[in-house]
Amino acid sequence: MTKKISPTLDNLKDYFPSDFTEEQKAKAQTLFLKHLSATAHHHYKGKIQTLPKAPVPAFNWFNVWYTPGVSKVSTSIRDDNDVSFEMSNRGNLVAVVSDSTRVLGDGDVTPPGGLGVMEGKAFLMKYLGGVDSVPLCIDSKNKNGEPDPDKIIDFVKMAQHSFGAVNLEDISQPNCYKVLDTLREECDIPVWHDDAQGTACVTLAGLINALKLVKKKISETKIVLFGAGASNTTIARLLITDGADPKNLILFDSKGSLHKDREDIKADKRFYRKWELCETTNPNKISTMEEAMKDADALISLSKPGPDVIKPEWISLMGDQSIVFTCANPVPEIYPYEAKKAGAHIVATGRGDFPNQVNNSIGFPGILKGALMVRATGITDTMAIAAAHALADYAEKRGINPENIVPTMDEASVFPEEATAVAMQAIKDGVARKKLTHEQAFEISRHDIQEARNATKMLSEQGFIEQPPQHLIDEAFQKAVQEVSK
Repeated sequence: MTKKISPTLDNLKDYFPSDFTEEQKAKAQTLFLKHLSATAHHHYKGKIQTLPKAPVPAFNWFNVWYTPGVSKVSTSIRDDNDVSFEMSNRGNLVAVVSDSTRVLGDGDVTPPGGLGVMEGKAFLMKYLGGVDSVPLCIDSKNKNGEPDPDKIIDFVKMAQHSFGAVNLEDISQPNCYKVLDTLREECDIPVWHDDAQGTACVTLAGLINALKLVKKKISETKIVLFGAGASNTTIARLLITDGADPKNLILFDSKGSLHKDREDIKADKRFYRKWELCETTNPNKISTMEEAMKDADALISLSKPGPDVIKPEWISLMGDQSIVFTCANPVPEIYPYEAKKAGAHIVATGRGDFPNQVNNSIGFPGILKGALMVRATGITDTMAIAAAHALADYAEKRGINPENIVPTMDEASVFPEEATAVAMQAIKDGVARKKLTHEQAFEISRHDIQEARNATKMLSEQGFIEQPPQHLIDEAFQKAVQEVSK
């Protein structure tokens, strides 16, 4: 390698050998990011820490922050539990809870195996949303070694009094449905499943703007959803709530398409969310992807990591100006260049190193901030839809095109807009315990997000957070090139 890769990791493909094909470059890019992630996590020993938010002007202040002074805090909260949101960090604190049974495309990685992802959620929540959070990876297995949803439910119900909201993550289906629906009913704070509601929110935002570009109405759009797990079943629900005609939706799981004759789904009560969609979508009982994709306007795939999961010949069957979202992580079901070659007009993935990252990373920080600001008791579907429209509107105002349909994580000003939209919808839906004006909500979220960014910047500039060593970047890149070159 003749030149050093920029620490910003921009334009990575410019550094690959000139004789690499597009497929080789895509594979090498994925391998590079994995190798660099592993070495960087070793180097920094994770990516979050706890720091005080109150000063220590002198020794006697320990008696204020701890005993004997703190006794007054305990008794005040005892007499009115809601005071805990004001006298502790609870009002801006989220529990990121996972049993690590379905982490990215890697499946069950054991409870501590999920820490990398859960710390990542906490990292993004603070930097993008100004929200503090704690990763909690728990063992949900019963004596037979099977994940038990009731263990997750009991854990969250016991822990909820320390947090302002709960973000569920990477829980395998069908357990994820029961866990979310039960906790939404039985907890006094918002319980949010980011793989489901978060992904659905951002996917809806991307589809809203993609349809604007191709001048199609959601009510008339034929949509194929490949995969029928927590993400796509919730995406289907939000699409229908926001105006899509369920008759124009066709979903596929690992056994085929969803429709009223799927007795296997009907018989398994754990999959009640899938059965709801069997009853309302695909009335013609189309059974093959080839038939479903004929003249389809949009494909939304959240199934298993690719490539070669979505076939180019399927995409070639789609209608004019087709929209293809292949959002499996860490590798999309088909690489964007292949989808474009097959005829797709707009292509999105879940990754930030390709155009159009449709990923919940631009959703959950703002959504949870909005819910926390008004001390919401839950997060409704209409709150998620309000966030989706806020994201879409923000992108449209600054300009959209087929390679840029949604905001990115580095557009800091989108998150206060999103948080404010969610807070206002929570008030409208009657789930807010605290009333704020639009201006108040916007200013609180803007201030907290900017403060988090400024604190990180200051720690970096003063050397408390070290910049990534160049040798880590170079070594990871060389490993990736060598592996692809074999």
